[in-house]
Amino acid sequence: MEKKQQKVRKIPMRQCAGCGEHFPKKELIRVVRCPDGHVELDLVGKKSGRGVYLCKSAACFKKARKTRKIERELECPISEEIYDSIEQTLEAESANGAAK
Repeated sequence: MEKKQQKVRKIPMRQCAGCGEHFPKKELIRVVRCPDGHVELDLVGKKSGRGVYLCKSAACFKKARKTRKIERELECPISEEIYDSIEQTLEAESANGAAK
């Protein structure tokens, strides 16, 4: 009898907007512009809309914020309040990851 070979699944890779390195999609955080136009953090990675990916490091976020890379990728202006809320959420996520 022949053995069935398991299908090797391809791991989707995405590029970080901050550092420009490629990582598996599950290791990154997605910032999404929803169809109604508002920008928010998508921790699950399933929301509909145009997205851009970031490492879970604050340094990558700060670099992407400084160069306005997120705004260019999402093709819309982002207010400072949204940037601040994204930064707070990233800090909370990294604190939760460090506590585990």
